[in-house]
Amino acid sequence: MAYVGFVGLGVMGQPMALNLARAGTPLVVWNRTPARSEPLYAAGAEVAASPAEVFDRAGVVILMLADETAVDAVLGRGTPDFAARVAGHTVVHMGTTSPEYSGGLQDDIRAAGGRYVEAPVSGSRVPAEQGRLVAMLAGDDDAVEAVRPLLAPLCRDAFGCGPVPAALLMKLSVNLFLITLVTGLTEAFHFADRHGLDQRLLSDVLDAGPMASAVSRMKAPKLLARDFAVQAGAADVLKNNRLIAEAARKAGLASPLLDVCHTLFEETVARGHGGEDMVAVLRAIEARTDDTDRRTLTTSR
Repeated sequence: MAYVGFVGLGVMGQPMALNLARAGTPLVVWNRTPARSEPLYAAGAEVAASPAEVFDRAGVVILMLADETAVDAVLGRGTPDFAARVAGHTVVHMGTTSPEYSGGLQDDIRAAGGRYVEAPVSGSRVPAEQGRLVAMLAGDDDAVEAVRPLLAPLCRDAFGCGPVPAALLMKLSVNLFLITLVTGLTEAFHFADRHGLDQRLLSDVLDAGPMASAVSRMKAPKLLARDFAVQAGAADVLKNNRLIAEAARKAGLASPLLDVCHTLFEETVARGHGGEDMVAVLRAIEARTDDTDRRTLTTSR
């Protein structure tokens, strides 16, 4: 039996791994917080005691980790364990990191005798639960094609993007649109609210017209209910915003809409809402309005 490894069972990783297990994929998993592995064990996956055990037992290892530091720690990168861990393995990097980091990681894994596939996904917690993520794939053609069938229980579509880091650059392009779209939707609800309009009616009008999208249909009900339960966390959005801004600066590109969103998400996180859904950017917009109201009141006195 050829095991597939899965490391990183967070908001996205846990439902992704569960879909693999439920599809009958022989799975061995590890997560830094052991309790996150319990639903996987109940679904038939085996739980490893360490990342090293995952690599000992699985030829293909999927990583869905929060950041570059977490990836390096799991791989033992920069230590004598790294080469032995990745040699003869295919490492599938599904998280979001900088394109430069991914390119360097590919070089190191290749030099150690392993294969590397960049496979970030578009979608939040609900599409992850439904197995309806969209994957962007980059790497050597043979490695990409070998990994593609494994992703079928997770993704409704998987697009080949060419060599590394093209998939991550594509993901950043998609996320630029997502961040500005959701921020605009949130500001529209705030505008309607502060003008005394029925926000449910706004939702109905949007849903009936050409502005409707899967994103608006997912986020508008959360704005209506002031439901900030996380689907895509504000702190993660801020991280993505920074990655996009850095890539834009390095390429000499202007990103005016992104830059405004960057500031708003920084304010959202600074106010303690980083663990809430990205529609919590509403809190930063409301705070700006309230600050303006207070300054106006003070001036009028």
